[in-house]
Amino acid sequence: MLVRRFAAYSEWRTHLSDVLEQFAGWLSDNELSDAQTDRRLAYLLENLREDRLHIAFVAEFSRGKSELINAIFFADYGHRILPSTAGRTTMCPTELMFDRQRPPSIELLPIETRASTTSISEYKRRPDEWISLPLPVDSAEAMQQTLRHVSDTTRVDPASAERLGFTVANGDCTAFQVESDGSVEIPCWRHAIINFPHPLLEQGLVILDTPGLNAIGTEPELTLSLLPNAHAVLFILAADTGVTQSDLTVWREHIGASSGRKKGRIVVLNKIDTLWDELRSRAQIEAEINKQIDNCAWTLSLPSGQVFPVSAQKALLAKINGDEDLLLRSRLTALERALSSELIPAKQEIIRDNTESEFVDCCQRTRSLLESRLVGLREQVSELAELRGKNKGVVEYMMGKVRQEKEEFETGLQHYYAVRSVFSRLTNNLFAHLGLDSLRLLTTTTREAMANATFSHTLSAAMNDFFSVARGNLADSKTKVGEILTMMEAIYKKFAVEHGLKLGTPGGFSLSRYEKELDRLDRWCGRHINTLFQLLTHEKSQLTQRFFEEVAVQVRKVFERANRDTESWLKSIMAPLEIQIREHQIQLQRRLESIKRIHQATDTLEERIDELVHVEHRLINQLDTLDDIARRARAILQQVASDEDARDAA
Repeated sequence: MLVRRFAAYSEWRTHLSDVLEQFAGWLSDNELSDAQTDRRLAYLLENLREDRLHIAFVAEFSRGKSELINAIFFADYGHRILPSTAGRTTMCPTELMFDRQRPPSIELLPIETRASTTSISEYKRRPDEWISLPLPVDSAEAMQQTLRHVSDTTRVDPASAERLGFTVANGDCTAFQVESDGSVEIPCWRHAIINFPHPLLEQGLVILDTPGLNAIGTEPELTLSLLPNAHAVLFILAADTGVTQSDLTVWREHIGASSGRKKGRIVVLNKIDTLWDELRSRAQIEAEINKQIDNCAWTLSLPSGQVFPVSAQKALLAKINGDEDLLLRSRLTALERALSSELIPAKQEIIRDNTESEFVDCCQRTRSLLESRLVGLREQVSELAELRGKNKGVVEYMMGKVRQEKEEFETGLQHYYAVRSVFSRLTNNLFAHLGLDSLRLLTTTTREAMANATFSHTLSAAMNDFFSVARGNLADSKTKVGEILTMMEAIYKKFAVEHGLKLGTPGGFSLSRYEKELDRLDRWCGRHINTLFQLLTHEKSQLTQRFFEEVAVQVRKVFERANRDTESWLKSIMAPLEIQIREHQIQLQRRLESIKRIHQATDTLEERIDELVHVEHRLINQLDTLDDIARRARAILQQVASDEDARDAA
């Protein structure tokens, strides 16, 4: 079901891309495009092409996580794609995806890169830093052998393990253990990317397979970025053990409500086949499973309907052998149904909302331009029609009237130029708070404060002040955004009333999403770095390094996104005014030229009227075409990737 629903969603996305490409081409062919509209449509198309659905799997080792991935996504291959054995099989965060620009392969980032301050996302832009192994997709056995490299480990001394971010302690089950020879076994790789040409991966699915829970906190980017940004996180428990203490810790800190995300968090109670006892009745087994569901739901503070009991191993076996009874008993179908009915529609809604608002605005802007041209053209026709049978003096009068109107409009433009000046000043004030220069200054100041801190409370205060100032900058930016919007609303109204420009209302803009993201990062810092335990047990230099490598870099990404979106908004509210003013100037000039040509007898009156009527018909046809494109786009946007669509796509 999930496979079919995702295929239907992918088809919907393709249809939407097609109509947007047609719209962009039509605008270009009819000389109706402008730089801002081109940029916005290109951005929408790029988002649709690069759209990804991220599903993360999180579990302690030996919970059957890899087997569950095999059962849901890769059963059609007739064998296990991901290695699934007793013990640990995933030693580092592993992404399964497909990039058509690269050959099938496994790319492995050496664990030694953790000694640097460079994030995984930055390393993704440095292909030379990765070990690349070709993936032999034509041979199941060879492919499985290659995939086992994800589980590679290496042995280092305890100091090196600590230096790479691994907690080493004797007797602590959550820490990496010192072996009898004094070494510590750690993952060989920091991150793995499997580029695999699977149909779902080709359509934009990205699967994140995480390491065991005792290693999940060792890669900050995993908990700060990859997991919070996943559209769905499947938290896998074992039916025979229920929720362990390590399970509960990771749930509370990284996955549950404290992570800042509530939707798309699903608990899977795997290995229910361990409860299948031939000495007990089906009803007794079912009662035991339901008891475990209730216990897990209560412990994790979830509705019981959000806990799905399954047997991944039996489901995979059932799918490979075509055993419908065993598949039914594995209860995997209920989990797949939940993923397909909740996850994909939610993702589709996000794409729909983002695309619809941009597309509607571009259509409205084009419509306003065409209607403005049509109004101006009809004014020309009306003016020229009034000249039928009139003497040269009347023509001169009309010419003088249009010239006066043109001069009055150009005088009114002085107000527009003044607004441009104020707009520029307000924009500069906005980026004085929101811009990256202010963030760099804040980062430098915070680093100095942490370096000069002599007590743990002053170190803690420096981190708190960092977030306080960052929040203040966003709050000040919100004020400036409000001032800009108020001014643009006034100028829109002035030019609409005084000169008849079709401007509508400038679109608003909110920085709330970035404030929420800042709050989430602050909470994460408060749980993992800025704690009394961390402050008392770690060196100042170590905490400082962690804060800037793990937290400050994520804050910078938030401000980078805020800057990019703010710049786009500023362009979008100024562009309609600029276009309408330029178009009005052109129309006034054309009216004046038409009357001049009649006055100078270079054109006959009727020839000029016929010419303008022909142009009028072309404008009407363009409006009809625009309406047709808009109707087709709306029809696609209103579609939902339902079960019926999924069956049709199958």
